[in-house]
Amino acid sequence: MVDESKNIELTEDDLENKSKGQLIKMAGQLRDRRNELNQMASERASKRDELNAKTREKVDEAQEHREKRDELNEQVQEHKEQRNELNAEANELFDKVEKLKSDMELDEGKDLEELEEEIEQLEFKQQTEVLSSEEEKELIEKIESKREEYEERKQKLDQNEDLEALVEEAEEVRSEASKHHQKVTELADQAQEHHNKMIEAYREADDIRDEADDMHENFVEAQEAADQHHEDFVRVQKRLRELDKKEEEQRKSARDKKKEAAKEEAEEIYQKFKEGETLDTEDLMKLQKTGLL
Repeated sequence: MVDESKNIELTEDDLENKSKGQLIKMAGQLRDRRNELNQMASERASKRDELNAKTREKVDEAQEHREKRDELNEQVQEHKEQRNELNAEANELFDKVEKLKSDMELDEGKDLEELEEEIEQLEFKQQTEVLSSEEEKELIEKIESKREEYEERKQKLDQNEDLEALVEEAEEVRSEASKHHQKVTELADQAQEHHNKMIEAYREADDIRDEADDMHENFVEAQEAADQHHEDFVRVQKRLRELDKKEEEQRKSARDKKKEAAKEEAEEIYQKFKEGETLDTEDLMKLQKTGLL
């Protein structure tokens, strides 16, 4: 803000009624205050320009983060598409695995590990428990039945090498899809980080721009006050020239009147001279000054 208490006020009454000395003093005050305000305006303009430059730097910084974010988001999209394609491919392969298992009737009944565990439990019972002949016979038959079931299922699996290869391929495709999913997560996190930095940079740019706008208003205030003081200084200078001209006219008028009076006096003396009167030295000098002698 401009301290208005330091400003110099010039009125029409000042111009019309103040003495020449007072006006000269006021002109000096107006000039000094104008120079002070111009210096203030210059400093504020420099500060405003500095703030505007910082604003542009922050906007450029935000733009860099925006471009990096967009670039990362494009990569995220690419990895998403690859992940989805691979997951779809893996799903198709696993569907084929299940169909193949179903065709082999491997999806019905117990798996090999479960059958193997049941056989071990039955054999342990046979070895550790006291059984009647009838109970032991039933147990042995049960063990044999489980072993037959186990061998039958094992043979079916061993006979179909395509199933194992298909499972391996499906798992590899799923693993590759997981890698792309991991990349999606990593790149998305990076993109979010640049997005946050972009938002922060734009916020800082807005804050600095507001500060620059305030400084511009302060510059305009100081410059307008300086311009007003300069205008008033010019008005005082013009008034002083008018007073100088008026004084010169008054002095010229006085000189003219004095010269005219001297001429009239000289003509009277010359008339006396022509009439034969004796002139003293002073009268002769007056005649010489007017060119009559």
